Order: sequence, then C-alpha cells, then structure tokens
Amino acid sequence: MRKPKIVILGAGYGGLMTATRLQKAVGANEAEITLVNKNEYHYETTWLHEASAGTLHHDRVRYDISKVIDRNKVEFIQGTAVEIKTEEKKVLLEKGELEYDYLVVALGGESETFGIKGLKEYAYSISNINSARQIREHIEYQFATYNTEKEKDDTRLTIVVGGAGFTGIEFLGELGNRIPELCKEYDVDFEKVKIICVEAAPMVLPGFDPELVEYAVAHLEKKGVQFRIGTAIKEGTPEGIIVAKGENDVEEIKAGTVIWAAGIRGNAIIEKSGFEAMRGRVKVEADLRAPGHDNVFIVGDSSLMINEEINRPYPPTAQIAMQQGEVVARNLAALIHNKSELESFTYDNKGTVCSLGEHDAIGVAFGKKMVGTKASFMKKMIDNRALYMIGGASLVAKKGKFNVL
Repeated sequence: MRKPKIVILGAGYGGLMTATRLQKAVGANEAEITLVNKNEYHYETTWLHEASAGTLHHDRVRYDISKVIDRNKVEFIQGTAVEIKTEEKKVLLEKGELEYDYLVVALGGESETFGIKGLKEYAYSISNINSARQIREHIEYQFATYNTEKEKDDTRLTIVVGGAGFTGIEFLGELGNRIPELCKEYDVDFEKVKIICVEAAPMVLPGFDPELVEYAVAHLEKKGVQFRIGTAIKEGTPEGIIVAKGENDVEEIKAGTVIWAAGIRGNAIIEKSGFEAMRGRVKVEADLRAPGHDNVFIVGDSSLMINEEINRPYPPTAQIAMQQGEVVARNLAALIHNKSELESFTYDNKGTVCSLGEHDAIGVAFGKKMVGTKASFMKKMIDNRALYMIGGASLVAKKGKFNVL
C-alpha cells in the first residue's frame, strides 16, 4: 500500500510545530513526511528585535532544524519553494520539485510597505536573521563613523522606527538599552542621538490596554524615544523619510537609519499559486484547509482567521501559528488513519506580553495586567515555553532565557 506523501513548506513556528507533532502521531511506515525550509535552521522571529538592536547575538536566535525533527520519520530538504501547482499536486523548488498528497503551507510573512515610495530601497525591515544582522551592523557603523569625520553629521545618530505596533515597540525597548552602550563605546554624546517613532494610527500599540500603553510610552520616552503619532510616512529617501500629519503638514526627517516595522503580509507564493488571498493571506476554513483545496492546509502568517467577537482578523502571532500547527498535525494524522472528521481550530489566547527591554515589559496573562519586571519574567517564560514545545527541555537548556529576574 502506497504511503501518503506529506510536504510541509516552511520551518517557522507553524511548520515546525506541525512537523514535530506529526512525527509523534504517525509511524514511520504510515506516511512520507518532507519538511522544506530555505535555511537549515529555524529562527525565533519574536526575538529578532533583540538581534537587530544588538542586545542578543543572532546565533542565540536560531537552532538547527535537524536537532528537533526525527530524521527516521521526517526528511528535511534545504530549498526554496517558488510555486505550488495545486492541480498537479506539486511544489516547484528553485532546484527540483516535490509531489504531495497533502500540503502544509507555513512559509511565514513578508514585509508590507503598502506601496510607500522608497521604503523598500532605503529602509531596513526586521524580517530574518540576515536583516537583523545587517541592522545591528549598520547602526554600529553609524556610531563608529561619527567621530572619525571632520564635519560631524548628526543625522548619522538619528534612528527612525516606522510603526508603533508590537515589533516597533519591542525594538525601541532594546534600542533604549543598546544606545547608551554604543555612546560609551564610541565616545558619542548621548544628547546627540535621536530615536523617533512614527506611527500613522492615532495611538501606540493599537488594540492594547490603554493603561499599559501609557506605561510603555512613558518608559520609552524616559529612554529618549520621541513619538510622532497620527503621522504617516509618505516616502523613503536616501536621506531619511518624508512624513505628513494631515494633508498640508509635510516634513522631512533626516536620518542615518530607518527601520520599517509597520506591516506584514503573507508569502508572495500564495498569490502566485492562484489561491484567493488578501495581501497574501488566505481566509482558511475552520479546519485550516484552503477553500476549494481539501489537501492543502495553511498556517501562520499566510493564513487568515476572523475573531468573531470583534469581526476582525486575528493578528499573525507565533502563539496562533503554533496552535494551528498542533491542529494541522492532528488533522493530518486523522486523514492518514482514514478518519473523515477533522478538528476545527479554536484560538486559545493565553495572554500577550510586549517587551520594553531586558527588565521591563507590559502584558496581560491569565486575565491580569502586569508591568515591569513581573511582565518581563512572563515574557521570558513565554519564550522558553515556545522552545520547550518544539524541542523539549534540551532545547530550552541550550537556547532558553534563564536570566528571568
């Protein structure tokens, strides 16, 4: 009897959770499971803001995929998917192709610039290990260069962060810790440094508890962050950005570093492969299958699910992706075992914590609001839990965050 072929595209939170849960649920002779990922490592996307600021080395953010999968049950292929041929049940890679009976698309998201001119060319985005390393080195280069020039260019020391959502705020928190270190290391006057956060929405961390947002803003302002709220970035330029508050209030902000942290969309392969999508995200069925494709599951940033309570999509988070991965693994196991009824996905919100640097954070967990070291402790526990769910205690021992107080 032919074993069904299962292909999992992407080893982010959703894809790796699917693979590690599925390898426990099926026997080696029951299915051929193939995991495809661009890199040989998984990286913790929710830690990239630390690597970008330089407060955590990028090697701490990643671990080898081979260390957490069972190679007797899961074949790992390092490769890049370019298109999905759903009618032919094939995935085209840059080198070669794969046939599948069941497909899991867990390719993660991409930076969304909303068509703003010049952002792709002149702004950095916190999107992967390489971009994080580039941002860290670029900021350090600006500080290292400042005092070597006869005519001091203060714009070298201006950092603009576009977006006051989760990624933007967490990155600003790390910058608040890192900038004084850079000033000391490169003999730069801290007063010369400008950190500006530009947000088009009328508030920081939209949707977050207002009391906690107030705490976060006050904390970051003490660290030197200037907030420009209700201000839209209109254009990225070689010298910085052009912003506007209203139609007529247009201003140029000159900056040596611009970080875009204000938007995410699904993977471009989604639309290229003919799936009906909104900004690269497919509104999946309750069992996480793509509409009209009974053998294709989509999880993580490329999936879209509506929160019925507020009639808005759930934000693409690691927590949701991991929970989706668990459900897809159980549903694939059910299909392999010839069970017709599949499980519907129900999001179990265990809380949300936003880091403000090494020892500070804001959040809601177990129904309670928390700030400061207590919230920071919870953030590190969440990070450790994600590692534990994928790779157990040994992975936590190697990569976990233990300096929790």
